[in-house]
Amino acid sequence: MFVLANDMRAIFWIALLPALVSVLLVIFGVGEGADRSTGKDKGPPLRLGDLKSFDRRFWIVVGIGVVFTLARFSESFLVLRANDEGLPLAWTPLVLVAMNLVYLLGAYPAGSISDRVDPVWPMAGGLVCLVLADMCLGFGSGLAATFLGIALWGAHMALSQGILAKLVADAVPDHLRGSGFGLFNLATGIAMLFASLLAGALWKAAGPVATFLAGAVFASIAGGLIGISRFSSRR
Repeated sequence: MFVLANDMRAIFWIALLPALVSVLLVIFGVGEGADRSTGKDKGPPLRLGDLKSFDRRFWIVVGIGVVFTLARFSESFLVLRANDEGLPLAWTPLVLVAMNLVYLLGAYPAGSISDRVDPVWPMAGGLVCLVLADMCLGFGSGLAATFLGIALWGAHMALSQGILAKLVADAVPDHLRGSGFGLFNLATGIAMLFASLLAGALWKAAGPVATFLAGAVFASIAGGLIGISRFSSRR
């Protein structure tokens, strides 16, 4: 950004290069291989009839993931908030660096904890971090409050994203595990698109406070769903 005088279009052209390399590696370097049980090439990954193999527990996890995603719209809004608080354009990558650094440092301990305790507790902690992040970003003033909110956002991702993946893996049949992740990511991807559109509309109509307050509300709803699903599973 400094070298190119904040030419964001040029930055995105540069970012396109590793993305293209990644796609080429997937196309030419990754293969499904043969089915271990039959020795033959695998057939279509998912048929409509296979959807019956996904039980109620899987769809509950999908529902929680969707509401969770509604609460954590695109991280672009973190960048916008930091810019509003005076962060120069050339320094905006620090927003995602800070968030992902906290995510990186917290993901392994969170995963280790979830292996020893009920996963609902780290996820609940993640929701608390997300609500606190929304409060800092919505009501805080200055870059210190903004970056505290960004760090809490990264903490919530560390406490939730890996555990959601674990819940998906535990809730699907082994032979449909990849398809289960695909369905989960399809649902949460649509939720992310809707959440970001809603966040943008709120930002434009009522400002950042309304956007982050809505995120906190959805996070609270997600917490309620987790509690309800946990209660119903014990009955």
